[in-house]
Amino acid sequence: MTRPGKLTDTEVAALLRGLRGWSVEGGKLHREFRFRDFSEAFGFMTRAALAAESMNHHPEWFNVWSRVVVDLETHDAGGLTELDFELARRLDLIAGSASAS
Repeated sequence: MTRPGKLTDTEVAALLRGLRGWSVEGGKLHREFRFRDFSEAFGFMTRAALAAESMNHHPEWFNVWSRVVVDLETHDAGGLTELDFELARRLDLIAGSASAS
């Protein structure tokens, strides 16, 4: 499978407009999800891990109790690619079923 190439700043800005709650920080696609409790946050992470594994594209993330911070970057492309935006969309869908804010 051919991995997508790094997006231009213009392409990133256009795709970012289609994502609610996401920003670019330190060259990475970034979002903080908040849940009701640890169990809900961990459930989100479990479902997100399955989605990421199916894409062979894995997030950098950090979890404390009800908060999950996600950073996405395609390391082998040296920046953001369509894979990052696709995973972000999938994470948003997963979080929506878990009442993230």
